[in-house]
Amino acid sequence: MADLLDRRRRVLGSASPLFYDRPLHLVRGEGVWLEDADGRRYLDVYNNVPHVGHCHPRVVAAMVGQAATLNIHTRYLHENVVAYAERLTATFDPPLDVAALCCTGTEANELAIRIARHATGHQGLIVSDFSYHGHSATLAGVTTGLPAPEAMADYARAIRIPDARLGDDGAASLAALDEAIASLAAGGHGVAALLVDTLFSTEGLVEPPEGWLAEATRRVRAAGGLLIADEVQPGFGRTGDHMWGYQAHGLVPDFVTMGKPMGNGHPLAGVVTTAALLEAFGRDALYFNTFGGTPVSSAIGLAVLDVIAEERLIENAREIGAYVQAGLAQLVDRHSFASRARGRGLFFGLDLVDPGDGTPAPAEARRVINRMREEGVLISRIGPNDNILKMRPPMPFGRDHADILLDTLDRVLGETR
Repeated sequence: MADLLDRRRRVLGSASPLFYDRPLHLVRGEGVWLEDADGRRYLDVYNNVPHVGHCHPRVVAAMVGQAATLNIHTRYLHENVVAYAERLTATFDPPLDVAALCCTGTEANELAIRIARHATGHQGLIVSDFSYHGHSATLAGVTTGLPAPEAMADYARAIRIPDARLGDDGAASLAALDEAIASLAAGGHGVAALLVDTLFSTEGLVEPPEGWLAEATRRVRAAGGLLIADEVQPGFGRTGDHMWGYQAHGLVPDFVTMGKPMGNGHPLAGVVTTAALLEAFGRDALYFNTFGGTPVSSAIGLAVLDVIAEERLIENAREIGAYVQAGLAQLVDRHSFASRARGRGLFFGLDLVDPGDGTPAPAEARRVINRMREEGVLISRIGPNDNILKMRPPMPFGRDHADILLDTLDRVLGETR
């Protein structure tokens, strides 16, 4: 592995990130399991990219079958492309009824911003104060949750997302939103869009007060802006209660952006919006994406939707998510470093804090994720202080897998002195 690591650093650069203090050399995957070059298996409790499971045979067959027949861009007619857009848009609430397909979540968010700016005549963007939505120049200028050399763009403002579980009623955050709107107007930018992950994942799975996002959206729309719901992490049923994360907030956004899970690891992403917004944009902009939504990509996307429905993966997320949450609550009772279980469906977190003063414990979180890796369970961490354990497994994650996770985590947390 040392030789492979040296070669990687030479050709990809030493800054190309790798998980864990001792990197993993993975060679195959199946369902919720991964295998390294030495034949050791790991329970994957991190990756939402293989949404319906690593190397799902239904998805692989769809990819291989279409790739062996035809793959071309979307400027020719093809049944797969139209059928996929029909199936996908049918999962949304009216008036979200058209799709533009691309390859990555970054592209999806960039396109949604372009359309929002075209529709509103404004440039300003509002995001949370600890968020990530992509790597383009535009999105780097609004990134608040990852290191970036770009300064916060003059067209961008950031607000804190209130956490009801910490007793925050959201009033101060809404006041900050009003200030951001006024500041963008004073700067000549106006408000084009509020861009949020509807599960507030990077922020640490924050839970705003009921109705907060709907009220924030009302204020943004009153200022002439639109709402972009980034569903790259919460979408496709991960929350267990809904197909889309925005549906938990009692609103319908103007755009929904998608990525990673959409193609189960194949580069497929998209924007779903209203016909009025997309048609108006299309009259002035010739948008196309050579590799977005090809016949192969669309065949894969259709297979993912089939598997979600036929294997009842949304129901599984709800059932197993509740089971894990209950187990994490028990760990909070047993371990002084564990202070709070978070999450919804098959996306859960656990706060680690210093038991003496209650301050975030990022060093303990790092120790735990590396020990879990040594014990054969892969997790990560999130949040402004890097102290929240991040667990987001493929959707076929079952009760037996949950027991492995909880038992291993109990044992590793118990090693703390």
